[in-house]
Amino acid sequence: MNILVIGDEVRYKELQQKGLGEHKLRRVHDLELVTLSDFDLVIDLELDDALQHAVVYAKTPGVPVLAGLAKTSLAGLMHQYAFSHGFNVIACNWLPGFINRPLVEVAVMDEGQKTVLDNIMQQLGWQYTLVQDAVGMVTPRVVCMIINEAYYTAEAGTATREDIDTAMRLGTNYPYGPFEWASRIGIKHVYDILTAVYEITGDERYRVCELLKEEAHKQ
Repeated sequence: MNILVIGDEVRYKELQQKGLGEHKLRRVHDLELVTLSDFDLVIDLELDDALQHAVVYAKTPGVPVLAGLAKTSLAGLMHQYAFSHGFNVIACNWLPGFINRPLVEVAVMDEGQKTVLDNIMQQLGWQYTLVQDAVGMVTPRVVCMIINEAYYTAEAGTATREDIDTAMRLGTNYPYGPFEWASRIGIKHVYDILTAVYEITGDERYRVCELLKEEAHKQ
């Protein structure tokens, strides 16, 4: 496949680790520099932070887009931008640290997108798991909530960050402690996910710890 990739260098390198050698990749920062119809697929690693890209995608509905979309939902995106000729965006968890996982976490708008998704994933040789279309998806919600609780614990002085990371790795067999996860994902992304989920749900578990908020605002 001829694939257009939108994303920063860090996420692009992580994407390449998934094994795309047999496909032709072109990475750009400005969608205005390319003609979307020249490509079979778009992988937009950062649509979450550049929702205006949806205007371009809406004009070329025949080209599917695997888009990093955890800070909003597909329904929200569709409502905000006019996809009058077909909705071609499929939500993926493209947050840093999650891209090279064995299973790609994805969400679709309707049954029709499932066939398109399955065909794309077969060609890419990737495995995937379908989740509900919701702000924060599933894994980002859970991991960011754990990170938030860890910040509350550190803020209270109950334990050091190093001790919290060690306890989580040894006690739960997680690959990373919450502060290690925060570093991999990026504290600003963690803050954005928590804020978006809290605004949608009102669930106090997602109310951002002040210490986390302060660190995110320094980025």
